[in-house]
Amino acid sequence: MNETPPPWARRGHYIGTEMDGKWWRRYRGGGFFARGSGRYWADSEAFHFLRHLTRTPLAIPFPRVLAIETGTRHAGRWCMGIPIVKIMWEEDGRRLSSGFVVSREPVEVENVVSELRSRIPRKL
Repeated sequence: MNETPPPWARRGHYIGTEMDGKWWRRYRGGGFFARGSGRYWADSEAFHFLRHLTRTPLAIPFPRVLAIETGTRHAGRWCMGIPIVKIMWEEDGRRLSSGFVVSREPVEVENVVSELRSRIPRKL
């Protein structure tokens, strides 16, 4: 899958993906191991993040998302108080939590979180 971000993709930073709620256990599948800056966007199917100098974006399908939260620490990193969007999801029977910095402004972060939450399918 070779994707180019759409023109409206926003700048952000991928912090990492924790496995099973343990900050020291990092998920390595699907290109999720390497941290870095890049561009993010969401479509009707998934949240995408394309790191600089890579060709294939990370993708978290919305049907696999369990919750979306914010915090100031993730995967052993602290971003000097900048909010981190944490996407909790499942893959191959593992509970994962991927962290992204989407903005320094709390209002913009809440807008992104609201937008992403609205795309999660309701589970009965």
